[in-house]
Amino acid sequence: MVKTSYIFDYPKIPVNYSLKKEKDYLVFTFDTVYKDPVCKENETQIVHMFVPEGKIKGDIVFLHGIGPNNIPYLEWYGRYFSKIGYRTSVVIFPYHLERAPKGIQDGDPFYSSEPDECVVLFHNAVKDVRRTIDLLESFDDYSEDNLYLMGVSFGGIIGTMALALDKRIKKGILMITGGNWRWINFYSPFTQKVRDAYATQKNAYGCDSEEYCIKFRENAFDFVKDNINSIDDIFQKTPIPCYHYDPISYAKFVNQPVLFIKGTFDKIIPHRATNELIKLLPNKKVKYILAGHKSSYLWKSVVGRWVISFIEQGKLKEAEKKLQKTM
Repeated sequence: MVKTSYIFDYPKIPVNYSLKKEKDYLVFTFDTVYKDPVCKENETQIVHMFVPEGKIKGDIVFLHGIGPNNIPYLEWYGRYFSKIGYRTSVVIFPYHLERAPKGIQDGDPFYSSEPDECVVLFHNAVKDVRRTIDLLESFDDYSEDNLYLMGVSFGGIIGTMALALDKRIKKGILMITGGNWRWINFYSPFTQKVRDAYATQKNAYGCDSEEYCIKFRENAFDFVKDNINSIDDIFQKTPIPCYHYDPISYAKFVNQPVLFIKGTFDKIIPHRATNELIKLLPNKKVKYILAGHKSSYLWKSVVGRWVISFIEQGKLKEAEKKLQKTM
C-alpha cells in the first residue's frame, strides 16, 4: 500500500454489499467510499463476478473500456477465465450501465477538458478498483498471492494507476492502452469532444489547443523519466494537474510483472501514447496483435490464452520450492 495521503486514499472499512444472480454471473453492489461530483447513481459501486464451478485458482480484476456497449462483449473474458478456474470481477466504472444517469452517454464525464475534474473522476475509478480488492479479501477462498489485474483501453489507463498504487495486485495485463494526455487528447478520434471544449471555452489553466498544451507537456515523457521518482513527486513536482491522472506518471512505479498487448493498427490510442507507456514500465513483456482497437476483440481467444500463460508462469517452480521446504 502507498503510505502517502492523497486523493487515491480512502478509509479502509468493511464492504457491506448486496448480492443477486444475473444470467451467469453474480452482481455485487455496495456504497462507494466517495461522494460523486456528477451524480448520485455513482455512489453505488457495481461488480459483475464470474465464479468458477470448481476450485478457485486465483482472482482477476477486469477493467473495461470507456463508452457504451463494450462491457457485454468484453465480459467474454470473465467467462473464459472462470472456466479455467480464475474468479473474475468486472469493475463497472462510474457512468456506465446502471451507474450512468439519464441523458448521459456511458463514460461521458471522463471526457472533461478540466484537469481538476479529471483528477477526481479518474482517482474515484481507482478507488473502485481498490474497493473491489477489499471485497475479494473478505472471501474465505481469497488468496493474496494470486490476485491479478487486466485492463483494456480506458481500463488500462486506470489499471496502470491501480498497479502503481496498490501492491496487493501481483501481476498486470494492459491491453490496447497508453499514456501522455497530449497524444491522447489531441490525436485520438475518440477525444474530439475534449478538443472542441478546449477550442470553444478553454479550461481553467488556459488550454485552448495543442500549442498551449506544449507549454506544459512538450517533453512530458522526459520530464516524468528524469524528475518523477516517487508517488509524492507526481503531486508535488508536476507543472499542471493533468500529470496527476496520466498513466505515464505512474508507470515507473508499476514494479509488478506486466504483459502489455499492443494492437499494431490501433488508431484510437495513438502509437506514441502506447509506446511511451511501454517504455516507462520497468518489468513488462510486450505482445503484438495484428488488429486495431475494436478489432482486437477478434483476437480474444489468443489473448485469453496469453493471459493465463502469463499468470501461471512460474507457478510450477514456486510449488516445487514449497514442496522441497516440507521434505
